[in-house]
Amino acid sequence: MNERLIAYKCHGSENGPPIQTHPTEMALKATIYKANLQLSDMDRQLYRDQALTIARHPSETDERMMIRLLVFALNLPAGDSPLELAKDLWEADEPSLWQKSMTGEIEHWIEIGQPDEKRLMRASARAERVSVYSFNSKTATWWSGIQTKITRARNLSVWQVKADQSEALAALAQRSMQLNVTVQDHVVWMDNGQSSVEILPVRLYGTP
Repeated sequence: MNERLIAYKCHGSENGPPIQTHPTEMALKATIYKANLQLSDMDRQLYRDQALTIARHPSETDERMMIRLLVFALNLPAGDSPLELAKDLWEADEPSLWQKSMTGEIEHWIEIGQPDEKRLMRASARAERVSVYSFNSKTATWWSGIQTKITRARNLSVWQVKADQSEALAALAQRSMQLNVTVQDHVVWMDNGQSSVEILPVRLYGTP
């Protein structure tokens, strides 16, 4: 799960200076976070304890990481196919989260942020279902520029988490987290035993 930087390996002859040769790889290291989620989703009658290890990319903020955990809880399936934290910041060909069948088909492709229409249309062709969760103050501008370009994607849902709510979630971030997530009447509460955040995701596109 590493993003690659290019470094150069040098060697030289006995009588000359070092000569630059082929590139080798130097890895950016992930920071490991751990979270135990206790989910009580009364809307879906789903109750689950889930332990997660997050290999956090150096560019990922607390806010985005906590949105990933929120989205994981909201999309945790009741069936056998597991939902996984994918490697989108490390690998361009992966989403933020995905659910695969036992035979490898992509059942649910989930994007965090503001992907362009080309990425979403490719995902729509690859997966049975595609969801997007946008979470910062740029959502309105992004959505106004993309909404008329994705109408052929019949398996797509787009959600917004308001910026003040996602910023409040960021304050819950720790290297080791015990988080309670409660869902009732489409309202979500996430707390760590000391602070609680209320989230009301807004559907911008798609049907339940």
